[in-house]
Amino acid sequence: MKDQPSRKRWTSTKTIRTLVIILLVLACFFLGKQVDWLLTPVQQFFSIVGFPIVLAGVLYYLMNPLVDRLETKYHIRRTWTIIALFVIILGLIIWGIVAIIPTIRTQTLAIINEWPKYWQNASSEVNHWLNDPKLSALRDQVDQWNTDTSKLLNGKVTKYLTGTVSSITSVVSTVTTVIIGLITMPFILFYLLKDGHQLPKYLVKFIPDKGRTSFLQMLTEINTQVSNYIRGQLTVAFFVAVMFAIGYWVIGLKFALTLGIAAGILNLIPYLGSFLAMVPSVVIAMVISPWMLVKVLIVFAIEQTIEGRVISPLVLGSSLAIHPVTILIVLLAAGKIFGLLGVIFGIPGYAILKVLITHLFTWYRHQSGLYEADD
Repeated sequence: MKDQPSRKRWTSTKTIRTLVIILLVLACFFLGKQVDWLLTPVQQFFSIVGFPIVLAGVLYYLMNPLVDRLETKYHIRRTWTIIALFVIILGLIIWGIVAIIPTIRTQTLAIINEWPKYWQNASSEVNHWLNDPKLSALRDQVDQWNTDTSKLLNGKVTKYLTGTVSSITSVVSTVTTVIIGLITMPFILFYLLKDGHQLPKYLVKFIPDKGRTSFLQMLTEINTQVSNYIRGQLTVAFFVAVMFAIGYWVIGLKFALTLGIAAGILNLIPYLGSFLAMVPSVVIAMVISPWMLVKVLIVFAIEQTIEGRVISPLVLGSSLAIHPVTILIVLLAAGKIFGLLGVIFGIPGYAILKVLITHLFTWYRHQSGLYEADD
């Protein structure tokens, strides 16, 4: 009789649902790798149309709440609202090109040109700090790491130099894809904002009457999960960029604007982005002075405190209801399979899969009748 509660816990609906979700997600990754020959044409297709669609989708989730509010509360036609927003965005883009982009371009080129010197000087500073005999083992590890890093970078440079023709072709292809995407994206975004709210009504026509309510509920949950994540992450990233840029400017760190914007962009990678953004700031600060390094670390500590205690709870909350360990596992798996795009879009992709599998399991539970005792 003592084993009864334990057996019931392991056979409960919640436990089985969790195990099924994990197994099906792993199965999707495994099958995707096994039939990559079949997915190659699909991948090539989405490499062309994916960029404008994804960009339009992100902007849709940012702009649609305002369009909906103006239509429902003030009875302004969606078309006029969309056109007005497009004009405002175009004005902001022109202002950014004139006022901000030149500064970012100048600072970025300076960082790229001076980075080898910064890295070498920072390594020398670290070795100087590690001259203490008590830290000899750690110094040897740092020297080995620097040697391995140099060999890796030299190998990458040699590889790209020997493949100059293919690299140029790849760059031209990428630039062409980006230009085509930027041209087509506004048209996709316009029709998403204009008619996107009618998409569930169109899709539900293909679902039997008995399942339409559940299908609409599933679409609503997916839309809520994705919209909360996109709006939340971009809002937090904006505040992170502003805080870092202001903090670096206050302490007098070089390239404050560019480093702040880079920190905001990297913050789109959950948990890891802020620490990755610290690498160039710490390296540059080490070259300037030990006191500058201390000030950079203070800025980082203040930013992390404000973000973790104020901004993220207010903006994100627990909207996705995903455990931090699960987030890290998804990031590792998605990054390994899909690269940088997997790291950026792995979490919303997992949230969508979670909703789909949860509804599929709920349907199976009611159809099979195997879990009536749990209800």
